[in-house]
Amino acid sequence: MTRELTETVLRVVERAPQWVRRDLDSKDPVARIRAEESLAAMITNALERQSAA
Repeated sequence: MTRELTETVLRVVERAPQWVRRDLDSKDPVARIRAEESLAAMITNALERQSAA
């Protein structure tokens, strides 16, 4: 991973809502999948904005 990509992903993770962080560690597979999908969407959005800039 490039340094810029790593920094972008870390910024997204730092800004992730508390429910995403909590649900990523959940034993409930539905909650965990929802959190994973939300985080993936947040990262995708950040990368798209970065490439458009």
